[in-house]
Amino acid sequence: MNLLLDTHTHTVASGHAYSTIMENAKEASKKGLKLICMTDHGPKMPGGPHIFHFGNLKVMPKEIYGVEILKGVEANIVDRDGNLDIPEEILKKLDVVIASLHDVCFPYRDVDSNTEAIINAIKNPYVDIIGHPGNPIFDIDVDRVLEAAKEYDTCIEINNSSFVSSRVGSYDNCLLIAKKAAEKNVKICVGSDAHISFDVGRFDKALEVIEKSHLDENLVLNTDVDKFKEYLKNKGKL
Repeated sequence: MNLLLDTHTHTVASGHAYSTIMENAKEASKKGLKLICMTDHGPKMPGGPHIFHFGNLKVMPKEIYGVEILKGVEANIVDRDGNLDIPEEILKKLDVVIASLHDVCFPYRDVDSNTEAIINAIKNPYVDIIGHPGNPIFDIDVDRVLEAAKEYDTCIEINNSSFVSSRVGSYDNCLLIAKKAAEKNVKICVGSDAHISFDVGRFDKALEVIEKSHLDENLVLNTDVDKFKEYLKNKGKL
């Protein structure tokens, strides 16, 4: 399976990432990617960017080194109601919104709280992708989450970084999520979650999970730029 775009990347603005958007785009170009999403952490992440960072993304060029740049955020889910740390007036202006649970931003650890938080985030019309739902810190009811994703046409992420440098223990959870997504026809995207340019477009472990799950290629949005952009347009973006 050939993946042509990376839906989850970070720049130095995230506070604990180490490359600029120029460096990320250059690496993406070298690897033959056609598009990357610039999705820095929301402001509740310690060391994360000020909200003005997202309000000013309009200055970002649409293309760098021949790679299309979509302007977005990895927003933090902050409570069981699925509220995010980005106000609606900014969410509606972004090309792509990932919503994720992070241990420093979300105080709960029980299955019901984690599941409710993700489902409520899925119901947010501005949320396009649920980030790294296989994180073992946050056990979830996979069936309920995927059924909500199907109902609200929200994409579920397989996060390559979860198998390489963070969220140790995610593999079995992600494999289960991918297998159930295949059964339920839920859309999947693959994000490198790169925090340094060299990891942009790194999908090796995520592809292994996808192959083992027998996911239909049509459900994987990274295989075609137009397919991914059409998905976003159907969500009211771009």
